[in-house]
Amino acid sequence: MQVVATAGHVDHGKSALVRALTGTDPDRLAEERRRGLTLDLGFAWTDLPSGRRLAFVDVPGHERFVTTMLAGAGPAPAVLFAVAADEGWMPQSEEHLAALDALGVRHGVLAVTRCDVAAPKLALRQARERLATTGLRNVESVTVSAVTGEGLPDLTAALDRLTGRLPVPDPAAPVRLWIDRAFTVQGSGTVVTGTLTAGTVSTGDELVLMPAGERVRVRAVESAKRRLDSVHGVTRVALNLRGVDHHRVSRGMSLVTPAAWTPTTCIDVRTRFNEPSGRLPRQMILHIGSAAVPVRLRPLGPDTARLTINARLPLHVGDTALLRDPGRRAVAGVHVLDVRPPTLVRRGAGAARARELATWPDRPGGEVLLRRHGVLTRADLALMGCAAPVDAVEVDDWLVDPVHWDDLHHRLAKEVTAHAADHPLAPGLPLEAARLRLSLPSRALVAALVRDPLRLSGGRVHARTEPPPQVTAAVSRLRDHLAGAPFRAPTSEELAGLGLTPAVLAAAAREGLVLPLPGDVVLLPDAPARALALLARLPQPFTLGQARQALDATRRVAVALLEHLDREGATHRTGDARTVRGG
Repeated sequence: MQVVATAGHVDHGKSALVRALTGTDPDRLAEERRRGLTLDLGFAWTDLPSGRRLAFVDVPGHERFVTTMLAGAGPAPAVLFAVAADEGWMPQSEEHLAALDALGVRHGVLAVTRCDVAAPKLALRQARERLATTGLRNVESVTVSAVTGEGLPDLTAALDRLTGRLPVPDPAAPVRLWIDRAFTVQGSGTVVTGTLTAGTVSTGDELVLMPAGERVRVRAVESAKRRLDSVHGVTRVALNLRGVDHHRVSRGMSLVTPAAWTPTTCIDVRTRFNEPSGRLPRQMILHIGSAAVPVRLRPLGPDTARLTINARLPLHVGDTALLRDPGRRAVAGVHVLDVRPPTLVRRGAGAARARELATWPDRPGGEVLLRRHGVLTRADLALMGCAAPVDAVEVDDWLVDPVHWDDLHHRLAKEVTAHAADHPLAPGLPLEAARLRLSLPSRALVAALVRDPLRLSGGRVHARTEPPPQVTAAVSRLRDHLAGAPFRAPTSEELAGLGLTPAVLAAAAREGLVLPLPGDVVLLPDAPARALALLARLPQPFTLGQARQALDATRRVAVALLEHLDREGATHRTGDARTVRGG
């Protein structure tokens, strides 16, 4: 099914055309029939000669019902634009056309109606001239009379060709159904209707009702009064919902796929208007889908602005919407550029943001958003409606802009160097401190940044630098102390005398310059290898006493060294005896 909305001046025959094409009166309300005036949205459908089904959303043409008109036309991909032959182009013709053009509608059919009342030539020329400056410039035009039936076969054929040209949306796309009607059915509960523009809705699906954020379950699906297991866009659909009272649902709300849209009250947009964005009123109405929400506008650049929205709307980057000033009847089209814009609190931030947005396309891709935010998850980009860029750096679930990644590495190196200068005996920068200084959301990102000349050890990031002078000097004194007896480890008092205070000793151990063992035993790093060479000459297995004698070491040192060799797998202990592995 495809969906077409009507448009045009009041009493130019929109409803009559729908009635003639479908056999259904779209004016549902008794007052509409009594007054002969469309007051609310009407719905009807028909089967075309090709076998395709076409649904109509009939909108009111009176100037007081522009909001209702936009609720019907907003989600529809195409329009049936009616201009009466006996009146020609009128004020609401102009207002409807401006709104459709701002919404980006590019598909439709122009119908010059009442050709039984007046010659259609002048009205047709007027309409074509007006459409020529808009996105509807290339639509087919038909002259028709709903009373006599003249031109109806031509109109049907034109609509059939139109439906064949309309793009087919992705059935796997996330659902966003803008609700245009909500009511209750005795014994069935709450029913909502709307134009499903993309995606698939099935019985049993769980959707989120926005802006409330409530989870609801689809009890039943219906389209064109047929009960179905599932439907996919584009189509008119009625959903019977479980879990929500119909009094809490109204036109302008939406049903969306969970975790697939960004609920936001602040967006940056590109405006399409005859004047700079600074000329737009600061208070306007934002129309998107069937929603009409007050917004506060802050101009940024000549064609960019920030909108603060008076309700949470589920949006994607690239969405098209309309800004309307009811007082001046002025409209401006907008493209959503960012659904998670940065705060603008510093002086000059607005101007800097305008310069940045000036380089963005109307539909920014994942690479633009990732460049803007630096670090995001795939889920973040999906919420914004963007795919992950192919050149992004991947770390676990995180994606990082490659330019930002290189900058982070350089910044990390500077932070590590600065920390080492401030803390020469504890030079390693803790991962958490690095994460905070780089404003990163995860320590895993910091760890992944570590590469030459940086190294990660003990939860700290180190620079490959020379040890501090006091560490080098103390280790040199230790070497002199152990030169004649490499296993005669100094006592605690002797360590202090050598300058190996706890801080210096810890720094020397981190640099691999000493080997600290349990029991305050400190040896040189080559002590295990030298000990194994001596122990391998003993009859195997050997005892602790034999080891002490061979090493010329105290019991304290021998026990600590042998246990270290056991842990390293260099020796094997059985009872009180040990054997050198491979010896």
